[in-house]
Amino acid sequence: MIFLRDTRSVKHQLLVFLIALLLAGCSRAPSFDVLGSFFPAWLVCFIVAIVLTSLVRLALLRLHRKVALPILVYPSLAAFFTFGLWLICFY
Repeated sequence: MIFLRDTRSVKHQLLVFLIALLLAGCSRAPSFDVLGSFFPAWLVCFIVAIVLTSLVRLALLRLHRKVALPILVYPSLAAFFTFGLWLICFY
């Protein structure tokens, strides 16, 4: 009988620990106030990344460089800029 109580106690402690881990992510999300409306920070990073990707494309066109697979290169470049901006600004 004592063994069962210890098992229940361990299960209870594990459950409390898992719930605490899940609730740790419920902190306030980074967001920006734009004209009274809150935008998530990742959205701002994504918009800036699209602008940066467009600038890189314009620079490549001016330099007369041809991209091999533009359908893969430009979305990858946008993702690179998005994640990089997120790490630099919010980590």
